[in-house]
Order: sequence, then C-alpha cells, then structure tokens
Amino acid sequence: MTISLRNRRAGAAATATALALASLAALAGTATPASASGRATTAGPATAATTALAPESAAALKPASPAASAAPASGDPAVPSALTLPRPTGPYATGRDTLFLTDHERTDPWVPAAGARRLLVSLHYPARPGSGGDPAPYMPEAEARLMLAQRGLDDPEWPGLVAATRTSSRTDARPAPGRFPLVLLSPGFGTPRATLTGLAEELASRGYVVATADHPYESTGTELPDGRVLTCAACDEVDAQPDDAGRRKVLAAVSAGRADDFSFLLDRLTGPRPAWRHARTIDARRVGMAGHSIGGNAAASTMAADRRVDAGVTMDGTFFDQVAARGLDGRPFLMLGTDPGHAPGAGDTSWDEGWARLDGFKRWLTVRDSGHFTFTDTPAIGEQLGIVDPDAPLSAARSTTITRAYVTAFFDRSLRGRPARLLDGPTPAHPEVLFQRP
Repeated sequence: MTISLRNRRAGAAATATALALASLAALAGTATPASASGRATTAGPATAATTALAPESAAALKPASPAASAAPASGDPAVPSALTLPRPTGPYATGRDTLFLTDHERTDPWVPAAGARRLLVSLHYPARPGSGGDPAPYMPEAEARLMLAQRGLDDPEWPGLVAATRTSSRTDARPAPGRFPLVLLSPGFGTPRATLTGLAEELASRGYVVATADHPYESTGTELPDGRVLTCAACDEVDAQPDDAGRRKVLAAVSAGRADDFSFLLDRLTGPRPAWRHARTIDARRVGMAGHSIGGNAAASTMAADRRVDAGVTMDGTFFDQVAARGLDGRPFLMLGTDPGHAPGAGDTSWDEGWARLDGFKRWLTVRDSGHFTFTDTPAIGEQLGIVDPDAPLSAARSTTITRAYVTAFFDRSLRGRPARLLDGPTPAHPEVLFQRP
C-alpha cells in the first residue's frame, strides 16, 4: 500500500505520524490485532478474514513518493487547529449522555480477576434545539493516545488533537418529545466506540436513540470513570493462538460475548428499572443493531441470541461467529462492505455463507474505492490531517454520505416501515455502491 501527504514540509517524526494515521483509513492486510501493550504483531500466517478486521502496522506502509515523507512542523499553518466531524443532516438537534454499567451476573470473559463485566455506553438522542451545554467530547486523550500508538504514532501533540475532535451533540440536552426506535452500535475489534460517533449523531438527528458500547478489554484503550484505562486483553488472546483456526475461534467468542453485552444493555435501557434518565424516549418495540468489523458480526450474533433486536447491519465485518443455520427468523439484515474484498466469491467467504442463511429481507452492497475503515469516522478525521491513501481513494465526503444514506434507509424501512427506494437497486446518486445478487 502507498500513501502520500499533501501540503507538508519534511520531517522524520511526522513521517511516522502520517503513515500511522493513514493506516486508520486503510484496509488492513498484514498485522493481527493489536496486543494490550499497543504492539501490532504478526504471529503466524493470517487469512483475509482475519486481517480484514485488524489494525495495520505502520511498518507495513510505504511512502509513495518524497511527498509521503513530508511532515507538519510546529506551528505549520497547514495543520488544522481543530478537527470536526461532518454535521448530521436530520431535523433534530442531538444530545449525548454516557452510562457506566456493571453486569453483576457475569464475570469479565477476558480478565476474570477484574470481576463483573462492565460496559461504557454513549447514548445519542434527538434533542430540543438550543438546549444543553457544551459540545460532547469526542474521546478521552488517553484512549486516543493508545489507539494512535498502536498504529505507530509517537508525536505527543496528535492524541490531544484527535481527542478534541468537535462533535455536534450537546451534553445535558433536553430530549425531543416523543418515543423513538433504538439502534445499538458496536465498534471494530481493538477500536474505541468513539469512532462511530458520526453515524450515531446522524441517526439521532433523524429520530433514533443510539447506544454505542465499548466492550472492555477489546479495545486499545477504554477509560473508566475513575480514570483507569483498560487495554486489549482480548487482542493478546488472539495473538497467543498458534494458528488461524485458533484466532478465528477467539474472534467468534468476541462476537458471541458482545451479544451477551447487548442483551444486558437492552435490559438496562428498556426494563422496568432503566439505568438511563431519558429511557422513556425509547420505543422498545423497535430495536436495530449495526456494527463495524467484528461489531457487524456481533449484530448477527445478538439477533440470533435476542429476539428483541428486529434488524441488523454489518459494515465490513467477517462472520467469525457464523449466521445461525436456522437464519434470523425472517428479520432483515444489511451487509455493507468493501469492493472487491466483500463481493461474492471474494476473499471473505463468510459473507457468501451468511447470505445463504439470511432468511428475511436482505441486501448485499459493496462500495468501490472503499477501505475497511470507510464506514467509521476515520476518513473525515484523516482527510483533515492531510492523509491520502490511494488504496482507499473514496473521499471522506462520499464515505460519510454513503454510510449514512444506506444505514439510515435500512433502519427507516425495517424499524419504521417507511419506503426505502434507495435499497431497491443502483442509483446515479451513488455510483460507487454495487448491488450484489449472488
């Protein structure tokens, strides 16, 4: 893979920065998931299915030209003073709350000595215009530092810049009147929940309550309310496996474990004694789930385990935990992924197998010029930093527009019964999107 960096002066330190941040936007292809120490390792051969969800080692990236080794010097006007996420397009303002929940009935599967399983959850919701306080923070700096360090970033200024990315949601905002469908979101393996903020804000602006969960010990870093930071013990477990079959087995357990996490979260959001102060705004009869990478596998795993989830979306996620042989009881499912990597008969055969088992309304869409992280906030953040990745040339604007349009259309159809002509077939408005009909 080759990259280049626009409008930068030379400097060895920021060469590593550019290469590392480019890996956030690239389809990974060489390294297994990060270890808890933040190292990308290459323990044995990896299949396309394994590497498709793994963050790529910066050492695997090569500059395309002298421009790729250019770097932002201190005070360089080309370096943005602040990063921003694309504004949501729906009619509602958006609020955000954070929940810290403990499931006392389960021990943490990765670090049993830590005790009960815990979840950190961001809740985005439709809000009254003009209400609320400051913009909600994007990510704790400690989480940003670990996420970027895993990808080879050593410059101490960059974690603060990424952590301070400006969002459109307000803290303490008053909910809009009414009851809204609930969408659960699950991030990729080794990736903080913050990287799905843009999609969460878009859905909230269009009248959904959105609960995005961090799964402790499955991310490069999860900062708890007391300031402790949990690193990726599950990544170490993947690294410790002697072969690809062992790695796939652990990753299947990650997906199945997330199904348990989300069933618990549904209990705490929609049960008789809800944990969230605005739980009355949730319509528990209409629940969907989407996820990126292994989070997309978790959407299918959760639907198989919990009938309360009515519809699911995977965004470029391998089905390590296979779609149930019985199907999903006729519930709808959307597969949205890279092209050609997730086209029929391509490297990830779990999509061919999963497609055959899905027994309700279903769509298989692939996106030209996309990469593994196209469906997250990564393109928007990377492009503002001047990153160019020829292996995933789809622009941040198109990445954002396509992801928002098709995920929202799917949930509008599945949870609200609204017409979704966008899902009927190809459209000139989105020529990059291919409808697969194997």
